[in-house]
Amino acid sequence: MTVELVRAAVRDWMTAFAPPSATVSIACSGGADSLALAAAAFAELDEGRLDAVTVDHQLQGGSADRAVTTAAQLHEIGYRTVRIETVTVGSVGGLEAAARAARYQALRPDPGGLVLLAHTADDQAETVLLGLGRGSGPRSIAGMAPWRAPWGRPFLGLRRTDTEKACREAGLTYWDDPQNVDPAFTRVRLRREVLPLLEDVLGGGVTPALARTATMLAEDLQALDHLAARVLADVWQPGGAVEVTELVRHPVALRRRALRAWADAVGAKALTADHLYRLDSLVTGTRRSGAVRLPGALDAVRTGPLLRAVPAG
Repeated sequence: MTVELVRAAVRDWMTAFAPPSATVSIACSGGADSLALAAAAFAELDEGRLDAVTVDHQLQGGSADRAVTTAAQLHEIGYRTVRIETVTVGSVGGLEAAARAARYQALRPDPGGLVLLAHTADDQAETVLLGLGRGSGPRSIAGMAPWRAPWGRPFLGLRRTDTEKACREAGLTYWDDPQNVDPAFTRVRLRREVLPLLEDVLGGGVTPALARTATMLAEDLQALDHLAARVLADVWQPGGAVEVTELVRHPVALRRRALRAWADAVGAKALTADHLYRLDSLVTGTRRSGAVRLPGALDAVRTGPLLRAVPAG
């Protein structure tokens, strides 16, 4: 039974990642993926630590009614606490990105809580393709993590067909969002045009292969991040300076990760690739002095063998 497959995915995820006392919120749009997740989580978890949230993005006519219907379905499953979060979607980064930002802000739990999201291997494959096409680097190609606090994704090993079948077996009527077939959205074209073409050209198996690639790359990134933390610890100086003479001896993959971690530690959050390349050039270049402007109104300043962060001048 596919119902048992999705329940096992939730059970295994909770065993692997969830703090024993954490409260758990289920994000549910009413689609097959999230409805299957809600049903599986309710069957597997203690009701006292569980609630559900549905988000009304106000992007379609009747969205408020849709949210009420989803909430009613969740109550029928057995959820006593169901929240409807109504958000206003901005325009920064395009409609998809703005809607995602508004949704995640509405879903963010109280401290100590976690949120389960119903992304599947199909969503993961689309994310990998987006990362490849945008040249966003290995961290983007590694896709979505099964656990990055407070977000948990138990279904990354399942296919969309699994969640649809689980809903049918459980007698749950799921909603097909019309935006999921709207070619104005990049992910829709990937799903309906690019992936089917790749499946045809490469003889099938592309979606699980892309999801598997993401998993392997995430494992490699975890190892590199661990090594980079050791590099940073070795070159860290009193006051938060970095000794660059030793830092430049390391391979670029470790050196740049160490620099990103250093910048984050001193308050320069959200470095872009351009920031990082210029920072690395300052460290490895022939000049023994100079500065790079960083986010957070900071300058990275090199003086001789030391790199420091100072308030932007």
